[in-house]
Amino acid sequence: MMFNWIPVSANDEDDEPKQMNAVQKKSNILPLWGNERTMNLNPLILTNIQSSHYFKVNLYELKTYHEVIDEIYYKVAHLEPWEKGSRKTAGQTGMCGGVRGVGAGGIVSTAYCLLYKLFTLKLTRKQLNGLITHPDSPYIRALGFMYIRYTQPPPDLWDWYDEYLDDNEELDVKAGGGQVMTIGNILKNFLCKLEWFSTLFPRIPVPIQQKIEKNMAARFPGGINQKSSVRHTTTDTENYDSEKSSRHYGSSTLSERSNADDRRERRSRDRSRGGGGGGNNGRRSRGHSSDRDRKRRYSRERERDRERDRDRERERDRDRDRHNYREKHSDDYKRRNRSRSRSRSRSKSRHRHRH
Repeated sequence: MMFNWIPVSANDEDDEPKQMNAVQKKSNILPLWGNERTMNLNPLILTNIQSSHYFKVNLYELKTYHEVIDEIYYKVAHLEPWEKGSRKTAGQTGMCGGVRGVGAGGIVSTAYCLLYKLFTLKLTRKQLNGLITHPDSPYIRALGFMYIRYTQPPPDLWDWYDEYLDDNEELDVKAGGGQVMTIGNILKNFLCKLEWFSTLFPRIPVPIQQKIEKNMAARFPGGINQKSSVRHTTTDTENYDSEKSSRHYGSSTLSERSNADDRRERRSRDRSRGGGGGGNNGRRSRGHSSDRDRKRRYSRERERDRERDRDRERERDRDRDRHNYREKHSDDYKRRNRSRSRSRSRSKSRHRHRH
């Protein structure tokens, strides 16, 4: 029996590392799950984002990943889809009452506008990892985790969130304040619940959801009531407050909290901004009070802009109504003017005859 030996050239051996590098580079491209145009957002929220002045004008000017991160740092103060008091659902029922997050809209939140802006940038895996580990603000991290929940394939969710389920960094998620949650508890909500305030996340297929529940039960034994945790109605956001007191996913000790605080203090705030965002190093001196003042000023300016837009719209409507009325009654105006001119001419002629 004859065997044909095929010699392996040095070039073939050199091709192997190139192929490996190509696979590694490709892995930096994130897959998009679901609708690649809408980001799987609720249609009403998406429509309000795309038509909002803030998204069309202010965010249009931001072209790089780092500029959007800075905007999140300064402008985001909660994670609800709507601004406080802008969504009136009282007295409405069914699909118009906000059940399942479809009903009457309001002013869409800065957080969701920036979330959709991140989607338009088509983030890479490296950039998304930079978001969820960012040292400057928990809101930057939270929007990164929310981006994962809306856009990544359900089988990958556990791998993304697993490392951070015990994260004790806190932030206020409610519009207007009053509902502080840790990053870990937010991620448990993302994994085990379909609802987030007055909107819905994309559905997780049942087999994958069961696997996530099994992983959660193994990770936090005896701490989760699976039936109620998967389907929890959050049309009224205050339901979260009662749930926080009655349901615990795991208790953190004081030593763990202090260690987490120490780690946060040790994080460097110097960022090396290479690549598309441009280089800009330096320590930021940011005070909480100045941030609050900035946010208040910004909200007041937005309210004034909205009021001006409303006044202009009302003035346009009045002008349109006047014009339409004149067009409609133009014949009457002409007749009246003719009759007035005739009566004037007659009175003048009578006056001349008398004299």
